[in-house]
Amino acid sequence: MAVKILWYLTAPDGVVPWEEKGRWDTGFDHLQQLAATIDKLGYYGALLATGYGGNDVLTVAAATLSATRRMTFLGAVHPGLLSPAKLAQIALTINTFSGGRLALNAVNGNDATQQAYGMHLAHDERYDFSLEYWRAFKHAYSGAPEGFHGKYIQLAPPPPGGYRPAHAGAEREPVSLWGAGTSAPGVAHSVQLLDTYLSFADTPQRLGDKFRRVGAEAAKLGRSLEYGTRLQIIVRETEEEAWDYAQWLVDQTSLDYAHQSLRRQLPPGETLETYRSPDERINRNLDAIRAGRLPKARDYEIYPNIWTGPALHGFGLLGPGAGTTLVGSAENVAARIREFEAQGAKSFILSGWPLIEEAHRVAHLLFPLLDLDHGFDVPLLNARRARSFVPASLKEPQP
Repeated sequence: MAVKILWYLTAPDGVVPWEEKGRWDTGFDHLQQLAATIDKLGYYGALLATGYGGNDVLTVAAATLSATRRMTFLGAVHPGLLSPAKLAQIALTINTFSGGRLALNAVNGNDATQQAYGMHLAHDERYDFSLEYWRAFKHAYSGAPEGFHGKYIQLAPPPPGGYRPAHAGAEREPVSLWGAGTSAPGVAHSVQLLDTYLSFADTPQRLGDKFRRVGAEAAKLGRSLEYGTRLQIIVRETEEEAWDYAQWLVDQTSLDYAHQSLRRQLPPGETLETYRSPDERINRNLDAIRAGRLPKARDYEIYPNIWTGPALHGFGLLGPGAGTTLVGSAENVAARIREFEAQGAKSFILSGWPLIEEAHRVAHLLFPLLDLDHGFDVPLLNARRARSFVPASLKEPQP
């Protein structure tokens, strides 16, 4: 068994990017430097996350290719924003120029995002459309001479006599599709379509149970999937250093950010004042927030080294989600990754801020302790050297 470690190639960046005071401007030069760092350190690849108003992921991938040699660009794409034939043309171009280093993360989004982009489909119908869209994409990408005829998408056959570039031959490698889906329609969509099924992290056992449920549905169709998870990470030489830094992040986080996160997590009809959780640890944390203070860092630990404290993608006050974080010494974080691996996770999309500094730290401290499956030689430091090497540029910001 071995794992793939991916990083994060997106904006914003900074020491505390969920707070305005800790967020940096991250332009093209910074993204190029970040891509070059991810590639140089030997990460399998990076997620290019999408969102309304953010950078276009296909543009970022194409623009940073020349700064890299081997990393995989995992671009998150909403179906329907481009014709599947046009997306196939773009993907084929990037894969040709990069030597096959593009994968796609099929994103189905939420109502607000989809509608802002002009896509007005009900929740369950989004999955029906997505399944047809990605089938049409694969059809066009394969260079099939016939058209595609579906309920939502109609592609005429390619016109005869047009320019056929060298990469239009039948030997082209398929694009790997990654994605997620937790609802019943989301799981049904995933098991028909995806190569790698992703989920936000939970405790290892609960995440493994989810993977096994999805795997059982895939098996009914004669398919098998790989599995991956998304985590943020604070890894240090000792447990004390890691948790001290987690506390520093809590100290830089405003109550307003906690309230914003809670509004997104509370069940419909509930407020901070009315909500009670069956988990008394959560209730104690909510009582602290009601009293006008954030709980201490350790109060968000839901399992050894698994933390739901403040992060760019959410503050998991009611449970694990997009902001779930691995916190601890290199040995203990490696042990948790192996525990997730034993539950089926093969790919780990990690991030820590600032992205370049933390990418160095993870590679130097954690890579030597893991069995990596990146498809190329990873320039690892030996474990002893990695444990003692902490460049001055990686020293902690002082509270």
